[in-house]
Amino acid sequence: MPRASVEPITEKDLQEFCAFLTKNLNSRKSPAEWRGSLQQNWMAARPNFGFMLKDQGTIVGGIGAIYADRDFDGQRFTTCNITSWCVLDAYRALSMKLAMSVIGQPDLHFTDFSPTEIVSSSLQFLKFRPLDSRQVILPNLPGVAAGVLACIDRRDIEARLTGGARKIFEDHARFPWLRHALLEADGAQCHIIYKLDKVKGFGAARIIYIGNRQLFQRGFGVLSRKLLMRGMLFTKAEIRLLGELPRFHSIRGGFIKKVYLGSMWKDADVDYLYSESVCMDL
Repeated sequence: MPRASVEPITEKDLQEFCAFLTKNLNSRKSPAEWRGSLQQNWMAARPNFGFMLKDQGTIVGGIGAIYADRDFDGQRFTTCNITSWCVLDAYRALSMKLAMSVIGQPDLHFTDFSPTEIVSSSLQFLKFRPLDSRQVILPNLPGVAAGVLACIDRRDIEARLTGGARKIFEDHARFPWLRHALLEADGAQCHIIYKLDKVKGFGAARIIYIGNRQLFQRGFGVLSRKLLMRGMLFTKAEIRLLGELPRFHSIRGGFIKKVYLGSMWKDADVDYLYSESVCMDL
């Protein structure tokens, strides 16, 4: 069996690791693009950029890591988003040792939102919980919602958001592939983050974050009208993010299970903020 050491990825290793990912994982992303994604950090004292396998000074595998300090339900905790797991064939026997180095870090909650089927199964073997991957497809129909204001203009949203929602907006505003929407009613706000997508060849909004589920359910009619006016005929989101479903919808399944490990969240609480889902154009 080939021998290789497991080492943390530091700033000085990052360029070499990103070149390794371009060559062996996805050649459509340049080393600079990989580096831009992996350098995202929302943690006060980042421990590393993930872990790598090295054989006689050469990188032969690695797992990237994106860290964030998060507030949830009045408590502070730190997430480690696992991403870009790639190991050369000759070193596959060391893949689990590499993974254990990542999840062996104490006092962290772990997520992987873009695993392959093999990675998802491997992490579930390590006690990660699978998330419901079913998607709901909603037609964007002209609707109304009494007392609800909907806004999809970026400048207006930035001016209106307050508190924790404003911080989330500021932390994610730099990514050009993210779109934002805002619902307001009775002093409450619902910040929504989505990406442009397609359903049956037609424009769609793929929602990845809903800040206030109840207000979203109440105001979806007026939001869908705004999205329709921007050329998006459909809205889609994972079923667990929505809660109660509108009357007209369809459900798609069969997707690879995203996974997480940690005690702070229930399945419905896990969002895609501060992860590869936002800092990579997936």
